[in-house]
Amino acid sequence: MEIKVNFLDNLRLEAKFDDFTVVTDQPIRYKGDGSAPSPFDYFLASSALCAAYFVKVYCVARNIPTDNIRLSQNNIVDPENRYNQIFKIQVELPESISERDREGILRSIDRCTVKKVVQTGPEFQIETVENLDEDAQALLMGHSLDGQRTYIEGKDLPLEETIANMTAMLAKLGMKIEIASWRNIVPHVWSLHIRDAASPMCFTNGKGASKEAALASALGEFIERLSCNFFYNDQFFGEDIAASEFVHYPNEKWFALTADDSLPAGLLDDYCLSIYNPDDELLGSHLIDTNSGRTDRGICALPFERRSDGETVYFPSNLIENLYLSNGMSAGNTLAEAQVQCLSEIFERAIKRQIIEQEIALPDVPAEVLARYPHIVEGIAALEAQGFPVLVKDASLGGQFPVACVTLMNPRTGGVFASFGAHPSMAVAIERSLTELLQGRSFEGLNDLPPPTFNSQEVSEPNNFVEHFIDSSGVVSWRFFSASADYEFVDWDFSGSNQAEADALFGILDAMDYDVYMAVHTSLGAPVCRILVPGFSEIYGVEDLVWDNTNVALQYREDILNLHRLSDAELTDLAERLEESQLDQYMDIITLIGIEFDENTVWGQLTILELKTLIYLALGRHEEALEGVETFLQYNDNTVARQLFFRAMQAVLEIALDDELELSDYQHNLTRMYGEQVMAAVIGSVNGSVRFAGLTPTNMQLEGLDKHLRLIDSYKKLHAWRAQQRD
Repeated sequence: MEIKVNFLDNLRLEAKFDDFTVVTDQPIRYKGDGSAPSPFDYFLASSALCAAYFVKVYCVARNIPTDNIRLSQNNIVDPENRYNQIFKIQVELPESISERDREGILRSIDRCTVKKVVQTGPEFQIETVENLDEDAQALLMGHSLDGQRTYIEGKDLPLEETIANMTAMLAKLGMKIEIASWRNIVPHVWSLHIRDAASPMCFTNGKGASKEAALASALGEFIERLSCNFFYNDQFFGEDIAASEFVHYPNEKWFALTADDSLPAGLLDDYCLSIYNPDDELLGSHLIDTNSGRTDRGICALPFERRSDGETVYFPSNLIENLYLSNGMSAGNTLAEAQVQCLSEIFERAIKRQIIEQEIALPDVPAEVLARYPHIVEGIAALEAQGFPVLVKDASLGGQFPVACVTLMNPRTGGVFASFGAHPSMAVAIERSLTELLQGRSFEGLNDLPPPTFNSQEVSEPNNFVEHFIDSSGVVSWRFFSASADYEFVDWDFSGSNQAEADALFGILDAMDYDVYMAVHTSLGAPVCRILVPGFSEIYGVEDLVWDNTNVALQYREDILNLHRLSDAELTDLAERLEESQLDQYMDIITLIGIEFDENTVWGQLTILELKTLIYLALGRHEEALEGVETFLQYNDNTVARQLFFRAMQAVLEIALDDELELSDYQHNLTRMYGEQVMAAVIGSVNGSVRFAGLTPTNMQLEGLDKHLRLIDSYKKLHAWRAQQRD
């Protein structure tokens, strides 16, 4: 994590990281102002808070109340050496907690990350640089070649060379990549989380059987998502990019909207149109580019090569971001390597969907077959030793597809997690299933798994697959666990050279009569391909293009960003459009308009329901505002401060709407209950002197929206690089 420090007045300092700011000072006796804790005070508090966090996680996972648990820390200083200290952490537990849980809580405290880092002894590297913002030396571990060359199946270059190459590519862009976390809770299963230090919203997760394999995986995913613009999916690029010569890629093509809003000629081909527009409901306006919102320019489309004949077909960028998300994109050391990964991912998700929705019971991989892969067996044994039964399944559906499945059961909670992996080699497919299962997870994280069900409708519901795609939190059927499998086990093997494997995977799609479309990006220095298989590789249903398109943002983005400047007539129009839209009133505004607000602000938690309520308050429509407040308090999940604001608002509105009540009779005690600041905002909102309490003014230039501006700055680096490569 990159922490940037600013020097304030006197001895005060300001540290900025992610969306947070921490201010420190020194005591008056050290010539400070005593206005904030010192840096060392924060250090001491961090270990106590970290210990308490692990206690909380342990208790929440086991439904143990923490109301009567108390924790304290004292640091005992050696009088002869003040750098030699003992951190004494004490925890007070109520008698109702069992001896087993008492031991578990102590073990959880022992896992405190701050404690482990201090005990290990961090290494400090201190240096000067010419410009912090331009210093793009990646903060990565384990990428030094040192003469070592580690080859793994599926990679055309050794891991050390792959890591070095991809790190250099990101450095050229001016991106400083940092490792936010590592996980290695069982043998031969590694995962990590990396991100752009300047724009943490740009992040990827990597996984593998070794630290180096996981790092190469994360870097490859970062390169692929940059190349395919996935980090910026659904997000507003800002007015500068929207007005530039190209928005996404130099080879994009814009199709003007027609007078009758029909689909412009030359967009897509007949095969694709039969899939995306089966009922002739799709209009040109449905395909306006969400990122730029340039309705005047028409539809932004990207070129893909049709594999069957090499012809170029233009796909609307809107269509791709709405239906495919990250499915079917990959970076590689060679194009063939990237194609194998792309196609494997497509098969993994499509077959996973079929198995889950059709409640297919899969055959076990026999023990003698698993024994060929001792590192996988060792990882599974470690999980089972922790009390998690593991099933390894053949998901090839009778040898048709290169897909495997590893399923974990949690007897403590009744939850299950079916993880799928695909690759022409069965060993790699099973390994990917296992590493995907534990990617970014601790043992405590396995307590959040959903239980299986016999409710077929719940399993086959489209959003269930989306949940499986996003974070594997969807449900699976109990029928999946039947001992009577729907297919016989097949000891399949599609492996060979990467080119042979790519040909074999393309051949499976050919045999299924699917057309394949591919775009190749090489501007960053590594071949990246994006493969679309219409009718097979979509994550969302094609009907979303008409009924749930992300470019609904264009109907509201400008008005919401200019909220404080709208006239009463414009506010009335906005409220009416939101009411008539049939949008989920609990949708957050971040999702609605494609703007990354700081989640720690009122904007960051704002929903359509709350926005409408604030508009009604601004318009003096108190009855409608009260209805919104009551709904908010009954169903909405928000911060404690915002809940109290609306509780106070409910009381004041009820008084205002009752002719027999006077606010002056209640204001004193309401103020004692909610505080002067809250009551000033509430009363001002009701009498019209305060508009949109808690929402800081912004505009289409995104004034004050640092989080989104950092995201745009990240994209500007990529955009400038593409322009330079074209020139």
